[in-house]
Amino acid sequence: MTKYANLLSQMSDKLFLTDGGLETTLVFHDGMDLPCFAAFDLLKDSAGTIRLRDYYQQYIDIALEHGLGFVLESVTWRASSDWGKELGYSEDTLSQANIRSIELLQQLREQNQTDKSPMIISGNLGPRGDGYAADWLMSPDETAEYHSPQIRSLVEAGVDQIAAFTLPTTDEAIGIVQAAQNTGIPPVISFTVETDGRLPDGQSLHSAIEAVDAATNQGPAYYMINCAHPSHFDSVLAGDKPWLKRIRGLRANASCKSHAELDESLTLDDGNPQELATQYKKILNLLPNINVLGGCCGTDHRHVAAIAQACTVSV
Repeated sequence: MTKYANLLSQMSDKLFLTDGGLETTLVFHDGMDLPCFAAFDLLKDSAGTIRLRDYYQQYIDIALEHGLGFVLESVTWRASSDWGKELGYSEDTLSQANIRSIELLQQLREQNQTDKSPMIISGNLGPRGDGYAADWLMSPDETAEYHSPQIRSLVEAGVDQIAAFTLPTTDEAIGIVQAAQNTGIPPVISFTVETDGRLPDGQSLHSAIEAVDAATNQGPAYYMINCAHPSHFDSVLAGDKPWLKRIRGLRANASCKSHAELDESLTLDDGNPQELATQYKKILNLLPNINVLGGCCGTDHRHVAAIAQACTVSV
């Protein structure tokens, strides 16, 4: 049990913000070369670390302004072994990069946290393959073996929770949950969906959540949806089904384009921050249990500020 376990967002009625589209901000707004979309690689020097610190601070300031909690999500979405090898990292240097990412968040929490704005440190994982496609099929056991080294590094560094984003299949989600359960740290599972509200492999969101819960004895602390526009999934969130209450977080894309269209785009579609905020508020009216709000591809501090403003009215 970590020091801040009693503040974990899934155990609180408080609204928590988190950041936006880190990688798209760095690539399209900052003009950075980001091989493999691997933001953790910036931690290798002081200039990159300072840029990441400034990035987080923009969002922290929004949470402080509104008296909201904040989930500090680490920059380690690509910091697993296959991606690390492609970037020239050894097992040891990759582990150290994961640990440094958490040390940065611990410093930010120490400098910014208040009684009104508790801050949760979340160790972030990404899929082994492409989050937009079910292109790397592994059994849960194979998945657990693959992701365990990164999870152990993040836990060693002192995270409050583990969060796996942009997952395209239930088997990978199950394996990650099982690996996290072995450490005693609660995992968060965030699926991505296509324009029809289904996972990239065609499975419905509700059956994916039910399958993971059944295989892990409701192992995830909660579920999220990320890397899809609200118009892609809002229709599947209607009703009063038990699985809907398991969704506690939302990090949507700014663009309503499909994943295939975004992959082919050479420019950033940042949508309309106010429209996105209005869509978030409508979803909160459907699912008032959602209390972690941030953005994904194409979003930045403008979108999260608009979301905070729109959603605090009804909280």
